[in-house]
Amino acid sequence: METVIKLTKAKYDEMNEKLNYLRTVRRSEISDAIKHAKEFGDLSENAEYSAAKEAQVANEAEIARMEDTLAVVEIIDDKDVDTKFVGIGNTIVVLDEEEDEEMTLQIVSSLEADSRQGKISDQSPIGKALVGHKVGDRVLAKTPAGEMAFIIKSISKN
Repeated sequence: METVIKLTKAKYDEMNEKLNYLRTVRRSEISDAIKHAKEFGDLSENAEYSAAKEAQVANEAEIARMEDTLAVVEIIDDKDVDTKFVGIGNTIVVLDEEEDEEMTLQIVSSLEADSRQGKISDQSPIGKALVGHKVGDRVLAKTPAGEMAFIIKSISKN
């Protein structure tokens, strides 16, 4: 059974837009570069041709990867996001007990994670520890930096 990847509608649309760009604009650019490079003659020693062919291989690999990913995506419907328990689609406020500091985190899929923006994956050590818990729960997360303790202060929709 394939793993289902849960994504927000915005991330799904972003990925589809990029896939469309790779299939249309980028393929055309690479095709033009290959045609242009062929005009230089001997392909065995043609650096431009080699570079264009490498770009073509990379582009096709990226298209295949994105198609495979999008084939197993489940779009998170905002109305289905529960605020009783932490899960993908939630924004949570937690108290970091060691730092005695509140943090706001969004629980997202691994494809959307960006720690600089406070978006943590449900598969990260902290995300895994928090998922399934409710407001008031004390949660221990085993991270590479050591064990961290959080108290969940609030749960809302992203």
